[in-house]
Amino acid sequence: MDYILETKQLTKQYGRLTALNQLDLSIKKGMVFGLLGPNGSGKTTTLGMILDVIKPNSGSYEWFGKAPHADSRKKIGAILETPCFYPYLSAERNLQIIAKIKECPTSRIDHVLKEVGLFERKNDSFKTYSLGMKQRLAIASALLADPPVMILDEPTNGLDPQGIVEIREIIQQIAATGKTIVLASHLLDEVQKVCTDFCVLRKGEKLYQGSVEEALSDQKTIEVAASDLSSLAQLLENLEGVKKIEKLPESLSLTTDPSITTEQINAYLFEHGITASLLAKKGGSLEKQFLKILNEND
Repeated sequence: MDYILETKQLTKQYGRLTALNQLDLSIKKGMVFGLLGPNGSGKTTTLGMILDVIKPNSGSYEWFGKAPHADSRKKIGAILETPCFYPYLSAERNLQIIAKIKECPTSRIDHVLKEVGLFERKNDSFKTYSLGMKQRLAIASALLADPPVMILDEPTNGLDPQGIVEIREIIQQIAATGKTIVLASHLLDEVQKVCTDFCVLRKGEKLYQGSVEEALSDQKTIEVAASDLSSLAQLLENLEGVKKIEKLPESLSLTTDPSITTEQINAYLFEHGITASLLAKKGGSLEKQFLKILNEND
């Protein structure tokens, strides 16, 4: 398998407290992988260890199929904790200093500033930036060396709704370039919108790992409405592939075989003289799945 990162029995203890217990992770190239869990679940500890900032008590990890070393670290752009820049210097000057520290060319500065939407403000001092802009500059700094892997710790923490949307869109744009992204978050909705895969941590224990699509597959429904819901329900009960019909205040929610499409349902209703006023797929909620995982592991 083409794994970017693998951890094996990764464990970290602080005295009697086990912050992370025998964590096994496998993250493939191109994934947007979410570490999901409440505060104190071990997310930041995990990121700290795979970045060689925190030493594990036991276990191991590999980057790009090899034991971690200086060259592999250069392939990783990371943001941990609060962005740290010189407050009186401009965004451009701050990135020039970071480029020198990272020993990478300054030729990408304008490119990464455009990528995070700060090019027009590149000459303004860091202290004049909003919290969302500061976070975007931190992402720009992590992109400077054009790493194939990005690690983001709570990238939307403390942001207002607009700032959250801006960071989400930037993460989606970065993912579209083929980079592998590992991000820690406790915001379930954001993980659902940006991640392809995720794991659930609680008190240092991994409870689940899988793709977002697979996790939500049993929640996917089709919502249908027409002028007469009773007649609609009776008709749909006879449609092969419809497993369950739930009556909502103004519509019906159908649980179906994965092969059933809205086009098939629409054609079936039309054949029987019913015109649907609503026919839409519902994708399910990661929040429901998260709570289900926690309940199953109580």
